[in-house]
Amino acid sequence: MTVRVLAAGLGNMGRSHALAYHRNPGFELVGLVNRSAPKGLDPELAGYAILPDFLAALRDTKPDLASINTYSDSHADYAVAALEQGAHVFVEKPLATTVADAERVVAAAKANGRKLVVGYILRHHPSWMRLIAEARALGGPYVFRMNLNQQSSGAAWGVHKALMKTTPPIVDCGVHYVDVMCQITDARCVEVRGMGLRMTEEIAPDMYNYGHFQMLFDDGSVGWYEASWGPMISETAFFVKDVMSPKGSVSIVVEEGSKSADLDTHTKTSRIKLHRGRLGPDGEFAKPDEWLSMKGEPGHQGLCDLEQAYVLKALTENIDLTRHMDDAVQSLRICLAADESVRTGAPVKLG
Repeated sequence: MTVRVLAAGLGNMGRSHALAYHRNPGFELVGLVNRSAPKGLDPELAGYAILPDFLAALRDTKPDLASINTYSDSHADYAVAALEQGAHVFVEKPLATTVADAERVVAAAKANGRKLVVGYILRHHPSWMRLIAEARALGGPYVFRMNLNQQSSGAAWGVHKALMKTTPPIVDCGVHYVDVMCQITDARCVEVRGMGLRMTEEIAPDMYNYGHFQMLFDDGSVGWYEASWGPMISETAFFVKDVMSPKGSVSIVVEEGSKSADLDTHTKTSRIKLHRGRLGPDGEFAKPDEWLSMKGEPGHQGLCDLEQAYVLKALTENIDLTRHMDDAVQSLRICLAADESVRTGAPVKLG
């Protein structure tokens, strides 16, 4: 079975996904969609037609799979159009910009009997899978401490400003890490408390480029997540990926000298530190900390290759994606509640 793919959006993630389809013999790219001719397109993709209109391309190419890697505000409408035409859908995170739209996409997938895979790339990352397994082995309740801060300038700052026309950093990046927390605790988030700050006049008055929120889960677990973009962002403690429990902690530790603007810094794990809190008869730790080397793990493109290989597997093996879709809506619901809390100044209860 060869899956015919129409790939929309040629930003950082879109280009990497297009390359993954191009290199995987299980896929056949039938077109690339971008509103304008992309600059510096990878030579491997140079032979494909660049189509300016997604809906027209969808009708003309009739793909088996629509890969949607456009700005967040178009995700829901594009996904529903593809699903209703009979195509399966891969859509980059976040699934939508509202919970109602996310639920509309899931409903369309179910109604049309099509597969919907959301771009939670960390679910295919060997190191993050190991982090989740080690944290679950420790047992809860948990304290989650995570962030994704990026000091950006030049073209990267341009990309971030474009993203913030529709989505704040705590939503765009946050869905990944909230999804990780939910996988670890497997509990329901019951309350979210957020705060944020607009630190530049280069974005809309109602947007903020720094955000931080706290989560309370029904199993007693708590956590915080922080995200920010811009030329003013500090490089100090920009990368925190830490899970604590009564029995110890597990943390991702990046290499010294890593830069927040480097995309691979946020995907390559370097090492995992496993700490067990049990004390011996002498009052000292019974076991020394354990360092788990993640040498040889995939970089950004390798992860995109793994993610699209999973999409192919989901289609060819008819994998039940019900929990996957529910989880995507759940993590988005939490991050949008955080955004609501930032804007209202009040905690948001989740039913």
